[in-house]
Amino acid sequence: QRENALARTLGEHLQNYMAKRTDVKAATAVNWGHTQRNLLKFFGPDRRLSSITAGDARDFERWLRTSEAREHRYANTDADQGLSPNTARKRISNAKQFFEDAVQRELLSRNPFAGLKGSVGSNRERDHFITREDTQRILDACPNAQWRLIFALCRFGGLRCPTEVLALRWNDIDRSRGRIRVTSIKTEGHEGKGIREIPLFPELSQVLDEAWDQAECHEEYVITLYRDPNTNMRTPFTRILKRTGLKPWPKLFQNLRASRATELAREYPGYVAAAFIGHSTAVANKHYWQVTDEDFERAIQGSSKVTQNATQHLYARPRTERQSVRTSHEKSPVLQVPAAFCETMRSGLVGDEGLEPGPSSSRETYFLEDGNAPCDALTV
Repeated sequence: QRENALARTLGEHLQNYMAKRTDVKAATAVNWGHTQRNLLKFFGPDRRLSSITAGDARDFERWLRTSEAREHRYANTDADQGLSPNTARKRISNAKQFFEDAVQRELLSRNPFAGLKGSVGSNRERDHFITREDTQRILDACPNAQWRLIFALCRFGGLRCPTEVLALRWNDIDRSRGRIRVTSIKTEGHEGKGIREIPLFPELSQVLDEAWDQAECHEEYVITLYRDPNTNMRTPFTRILKRTGLKPWPKLFQNLRASRATELAREYPGYVAAAFIGHSTAVANKHYWQVTDEDFERAIQGSSKVTQNATQHLYARPRTERQSVRTSHEKSPVLQVPAAFCETMRSGLVGDEGLEPGPSSSRETYFLEDGNAPCDALTV
């Protein structure tokens, strides 16, 4: 039995470990898969687990910083560039975890990765603030309402992409209170951290209305374009950026979130700004809040007045003539109607004016009282 344990190969151990860890989220399994791929490429699947030394682990750490360790190369990486320091440390941390499991199963007497640094630090060199001017250019270049909303939820709502964006449902949007409920898969393991509320920021209101107008009756999720959390959203977003002439920045979606976190920190106390984004002030200060060119301009001018109106509506897409024009603050008496009536209205009782509501109708709420959505609320 002991001889069989000493003969266990790296490939066998990693396969067994991944098969047993069905308790982790899909995103974690994907992250582990990248580390597994690196280990097998560097050491080979047939390498005996017990033959890997601390020196070999150090060689692997250095190899991660070479171009051979990369599987994908994005527009902002050079041809000879390896993994970023934080990515390399994360993969060392994963490898340390895989080998520690082997120690606990008495396949190894010691962990060869134990002495390597696996903690992820802050890399502020990859920070990028997306200005309001560039934001408008990107909104104009988005090919459809779904992508305008994906971008707006990240840039103006500060949502994590793809997890929080794809988890958003129509019944999470409460217009009467002006709030949006955000479900966070990343932080749900921490007590009281799985759900947070953010304001229905004015910049989000109109793009949400546009998506609502195009949604099918009884649609549950706000974003229907991508339903797999592991879908590659980076490639289509990069294409959108190319239409604007902007160069893709590092950490494409995280820097959208960081840009919003920075704006909120200017307007609200730190604890409020951090609560809206869904992290602590310590994390915000270490990873998100940025000093921008606008901050320098304000300091040079000696003025504390913010030079841009953060609540200004940037996006104003023209509506059809048959649509009623309303703001997110308008209120009107609403008659709630059953879902069956909604289906009848959509399927059979459509007049010459088409599918869009006429001037006498308004949508004040996104959901009916019975939870069905999205259906029209008829104004009386």
